Amino acid sequence: MKIAIAGAHKVGKTTLAEELLQHLPGYTFETEPYYQLETSGYEFSEIPVAEDFIEQFNYSAALLSRSEDNVIFDRCVIDILAYLHVIDPGRNIQRLFETAQTVMAGIDLLVFVPVEEPDLIPGHQTDLPKLRRQVNDLLYDWIGDFGIETIEVSGTLSDRSGQVLAEIS
Repeated sequence: MKIAIAGAHKVGKTTLAEELLQHLPGYTFETEPYYQLETSGYEFSEIPVAEDFIEQFNYSAALLSRSEDNVIFDRCVIDILAYLHVIDPGRNIQRLFETAQTVMAGIDLLVFVPVEEPDLIPGHQTDLPKLRRQVNDLLYDWIGDFGIETIEVSGTLSDRSGQVLAEIS
């Protein structure tokens, strides 16, 4: 299977992916495009800008397109596109949205990790809390538009992991 984990920042995507790897022998882990690009020398702006998200989107789309089975993606084109739309709402993203739909057709399961109520990460501990909430809300609106199997997880790490494992078994 190809599993993509999506959500705003500081909701536990990476922690969940790492936990799933413990239960899914033979799976590989693709870290966030941001970190892969940063490692390869791409210099991001200190404050998020549209061009940085477009670069991440293109990288993520290529990564998803060329990947084999048995992989877990930390972030994917959907949440990157949500960030782009929130920080630059006037930008026409129709072509990017269509690209996201095409690329996501190759994903077997989308795992959405929302901001929970009450929020597991207190507002004073998150970077850019307003951006985080706006991206979360947009993802709620969008995740059904991709026509792929989607699960929304919640609760403790063990709860979340159990929900995903039950879905794929």
